[in-house]
Amino acid sequence: MHTYASKTFSEIIPDIVKKYAGNRAVGFFEEDHLTYEELGREIESMQAFLEDLGVQPGDKVAIYSQNMPNWVVVYFALQCMGVVAVPILPDFNSHELENVLNHSGAGVLFISESLTYRLDDVEPESLDTVISLNDFSIISTSKKRPVYRQNRKPSKTYSPDADKLSILIYTSGTTGGSKGVMLSQKNVIVNTFQSAGVQEINEKERFLSVLPLSHSYENTIGLLLPMFHGACVTYLRKPPTSSVLLPALKKIRPHFMLTVPMIIEKVYRNSVLPQIESKAVTRVLHKFFLTRKLLYRIAGKKLYQTFGGRLKFFGIGGAKLDGVVERFLREAKFPYAIGYGLTETSPLLAGSNPSNTWFQAIGPAVEQCQLKINDPDPVTGEGEVWAKGPNIMLGYYKNPEETKAKLTEDGWFKTGDLGVFDKKGRLYHKGRLKNLIVGANGENIYPEEIESLINNFHHVVESIVIKKKGKLVALVHFNREEVEERVRGMTEGITHRVDQMLDELAAELQQHINKRVNKYSRIQLLVVHPDPFQKTATKKIKRYLYG
Repeated sequence: MHTYASKTFSEIIPDIVKKYAGNRAVGFFEEDHLTYEELGREIESMQAFLEDLGVQPGDKVAIYSQNMPNWVVVYFALQCMGVVAVPILPDFNSHELENVLNHSGAGVLFISESLTYRLDDVEPESLDTVISLNDFSIISTSKKRPVYRQNRKPSKTYSPDADKLSILIYTSGTTGGSKGVMLSQKNVIVNTFQSAGVQEINEKERFLSVLPLSHSYENTIGLLLPMFHGACVTYLRKPPTSSVLLPALKKIRPHFMLTVPMIIEKVYRNSVLPQIESKAVTRVLHKFFLTRKLLYRIAGKKLYQTFGGRLKFFGIGGAKLDGVVERFLREAKFPYAIGYGLTETSPLLAGSNPSNTWFQAIGPAVEQCQLKINDPDPVTGEGEVWAKGPNIMLGYYKNPEETKAKLTEDGWFKTGDLGVFDKKGRLYHKGRLKNLIVGANGENIYPEEIESLINNFHHVVESIVIKKKGKLVALVHFNREEVEERVRGMTEGITHRVDQMLDELAAELQQHINKRVNKYSRIQLLVVHPDPFQKTATKKIKRYLYG
């Protein structure tokens, strides 16, 4: 493993600033990027500004913003000083923001101007100073009001402890209230090089960053990994809708991009599949293995060009990738990669790069990390995935009970995920332990597998399968606009006809699913859910809201 893996940010940052001085580091699309040398100067100026604010090593400073170069400046300045960074997901509402600020005890908050309205409903207990992340001007403070000035140097030398709390990340979690995950500099720095062991990267390569930096997945693999290797990272000023993303991909032509399954699944269902199904001849060709491969290969070449034509790593993590969509990516020869991990593991535990993916598998454990299946089922080999290594968190902040429940005395972390290994040591994800439904006769029912079948039925956007009053229930959100298109032109009222057609689709879907699953996984009730489901930062449905 790289020599950086045993160092702290205060040692690494000056080194990479010097080594890659003239390289472009971070910037917005179609705007000037900071070079590594300029980034280094900004980081030093920020440290001097933080000193003026009276911020000390061990203090907690929150960052609540969309991705931007200044996010990176503040984050690295905090790490170099040994100040605890508290990155907050920009989609956290006022209530969640207040909870995080109060639970963490953050005294300073850097906030992007577009999110300041959320402070109106927040009553923070320990927060003293609020600063605009856009230009580092002070929004409010009870202390003196220093001014951020460029080209300054900190007055002190800092030597943070690599093993102490350094980053406090509050998970959005699909199962209820947020928990503060305590990570050290060693955790994330080691994991950066564990990630590099999955995929090589060099200083000439470009990243396009679309996931929030306050999520450990983007933070470690989408920021630290490129920065430690002198590569360039570009951010978008607007949310990555098609109209924003497509021109950016065309101009940036990224080599690396990180995403979640929902994004590529949408591309497949909204762009690739409709084109195939629009002509009778391609509909027929799609039904046969060899001609389907040919169709997918043509579609894959087109998709590759849409992404700029030089993509070498399209990382997919955060949830399991749908099998139908993965089959398309494989047959299209699209350079997708799979990663698995949690905030608590900094995050990467296992993964594969585009040259060694295996259908529906995650891949082997990253170097210096042990994975095991605890108490495996004697027949299937499935059980809870446990992990041990230098990337495992210190624990949950102010929550010794939860820490004790998740970390064993000898250092194993209980992931809460069900998995199994194949003979080659590749990990397969079977679902969340908490989502597992036990049937009437003790059978294991994996809702994620049923949902995958449902989500590939025509006009379905998303679904969740739950157990309610002893019954297996599917909540299904259909694409109402598509159904409206189908009934347009009919004489009777569109709303009535759409509702009727959705009921017909639901009945057809229930029949379709129940023919394809074992008898104890059959859906007993299918409910049309009119609205999209609420989701976490990595686009996982917050199941606890619908149980």
